[in-house]
Amino acid sequence: MRRLVCASILCLAGAASGITAQEAVDFAMVARIKEEGLQRSRVRELYLTLSDAFGARLTASPSYTQAARWARDRFAEWGLANARLEPFMFGRGWSLEKVSVEMTAPRYLPLIAYADAWTPSMTGVVNGRAVYVGDKTAAEIQAMAPQLRGAIVLARLPQALFMDGDRPQPGLSDRPVRTGNPVIPPTRSVTSADELLLLLQRAGAAVTLKPSAYRDGTVGVTGNRNTASDAVPSIAIAAEHYNMLARLASAGVPVELRIELRTRYHEDDLNTYNVLAEIPGTDPALRDEVVLVGAHLDSWHTGNGATDNGDGVVGVMEAMRILAALGVRPRRTIRAALWSGEEQGLLGARAYLRQHLADPAARDRLAVYLNDDPGSGRTLGFYMEGNAAAKAIFDAWLEPLKDLGMTRNIVEGIGATDHVPFNEAGLPGFNAIKDFEAYDERTRHTNADFPERVTDDELKQSAIVLAVFAWHAAVRDGKIPRAVRP
Repeated sequence: MRRLVCASILCLAGAASGITAQEAVDFAMVARIKEEGLQRSRVRELYLTLSDAFGARLTASPSYTQAARWARDRFAEWGLANARLEPFMFGRGWSLEKVSVEMTAPRYLPLIAYADAWTPSMTGVVNGRAVYVGDKTAAEIQAMAPQLRGAIVLARLPQALFMDGDRPQPGLSDRPVRTGNPVIPPTRSVTSADELLLLLQRAGAAVTLKPSAYRDGTVGVTGNRNTASDAVPSIAIAAEHYNMLARLASAGVPVELRIELRTRYHEDDLNTYNVLAEIPGTDPALRDEVVLVGAHLDSWHTGNGATDNGDGVVGVMEAMRILAALGVRPRRTIRAALWSGEEQGLLGARAYLRQHLADPAARDRLAVYLNDDPGSGRTLGFYMEGNAAAKAIFDAWLEPLKDLGMTRNIVEGIGATDHVPFNEAGLPGFNAIKDFEAYDERTRHTNADFPERVTDDELKQSAIVLAVFAWHAAVRDGKIPRAVRP
């Protein structure tokens, strides 16, 4: 387990080393933020409520909306201004009501199984012999159509390649590192996936089973919100279980399964909601400028959404609580944003840009966006998106936080999270550098995403970092420099 390297909350000895003369650092405020964040923290309560009480927060699901209302109410309780839910059109929601997959012959074994998000329900409980088509051509599958009607179909080849490593950890050495989403080994079949699903739908198959690409009972599952309501229901099962079923079926051993799958579409409200709240700016010349601090509240549906991205959400919430508890009066407005729809394409951040930053004058009022997402645990620094001028400023702000385990900002960038639309619009958006230990190979988008992976100290540290950086961005004379794009 990662452990936070933590010194005395008031220890600032040597903190000024390396700080450029032209960038002011408010050491007194840093000390106050550390004291509030370490001595009167609310992170454990927030984290367990979010991850255990609400659990998975699939976009537009009832659990997502409940968690969004809870977050809004906490912001209001702490005295933040304009705590609100801001809607944008998404489409139907979905939730899982029951999934059960059991092998009943040649022996009994309960299987580790999760439905794809937005997959439809099955009709009743299906008992039957599994039909293996992962090694069949399209012509062979078409010829099997009578056998596939109402059948339980093993649709893929046994899984041979696995997600068994994390991305390289940046922020711990001077070696340049550029990271993006990890490459997940695909599930394979002789017939292409699209053609296979079409053939199975035409044949009237009851359900398809496929392996996960993770090891040791870890199941990674996502889904497509555009899945048709009459599609063949799709369930992913642990690779070891799937491979056993495929081997038995290939060897001619009859494999009997019992499967029940109940899901629900939610179509009464086709919106989903970002959560916004703020500490208003006080400088007449700067108060309309915004320092935005955010993380995505939505998650996938198999675990509790604890590391992706509950820890980031708690970091943002606790950072705002700290600043509110200190009664700060920033020159610029500090606004928290908890995004929806990140997992479906950064939709909440893109909606915010449309709703608030559609014209050049509005974009000019965004001072900076600080995002907390990929990885888990403590914050090591920030990805600076090639912005050397901003890096010099962030390097100064990082120095008094090295006693809490921050290491370095890196000039490289990272893709596939909510700061990306801001950068695409020419705005300064930066993401925190987090630990990747056991993130990609174990918790990200999987049934293992639970709060045991993150310590209280790590949550406290991340919140303090966001509060310190947001404060400095809100009181400095100028906005964070925009990157010079080619």
